Amino acid sequence: MLRREEGAGQACPRPESNSARVIEWPFRMCPIWQGDGMAQRPGQVVLLNGVGSVGKSAIAKAMQAVTTDPYLHVPMDSFLDMLPAESFGRPEGLTFEESLVDDSPVIHIRTGTFAELTFHGMRQAVAAMSSVGLNLIVDDVVIAREVAEYRALIDRLHVVKVTAPLAVLEQRERLRGDRIVGLARGQHPVLHADIVYDLTVRTESASPEECAHLIAATFGL
Repeated sequence: MLRREEGAGQACPRPESNSARVIEWPFRMCPIWQGDGMAQRPGQVVLLNGVGSVGKSAIAKAMQAVTTDPYLHVPMDSFLDMLPAESFGRPEGLTFEESLVDDSPVIHIRTGTFAELTFHGMRQAVAAMSSVGLNLIVDDVVIAREVAEYRALIDRLHVVKVTAPLAVLEQRERLRGDRIVGLARGQHPVLHADIVYDLTVRTESASPEECAHLIAATFGL
């Protein structure tokens, strides 16, 4: 959270030159921009990676309430919402293949060239926002090569595995009503393969608030 300090509301000492702009937060004013608009230091990025219905968005919102500095929440779903409706079900967009395993539905998502380019653009956008000094919590569903792209693009990156048992995820899918039942079963066995994480949180045994506090404490956010 933004913590009110002694003298809150008063401006931080301004630089002698006029090369800095000042952004006013509710609790303080500090110059974070220099010269041509590049930030003094890139923002930190927390990447929450996990299958659908694992609780990434709830953790992201809880983190926004406990971090010392402001963090923007960047959900993958926002980029999915940017896709034209006709992209769903077409080879260049996203297609959903259903099968049955032990009488349970399993959904496999196939990502076409246009959707792949969109998600590549998301990773580039996250890096650009970090580069100007914004702190970000990204909730995404990414495999190893996509995590490697995030790491190559972003210096101050913390990658968090968000997980829960499959039975818990499937129960949440059914209760939510806004997810295709079978997505978790399709993603759960493969998503985290070959990824080295900085931290793991388990949402079947910890609340979003508890996960948020653990992440913030681990990385000093």
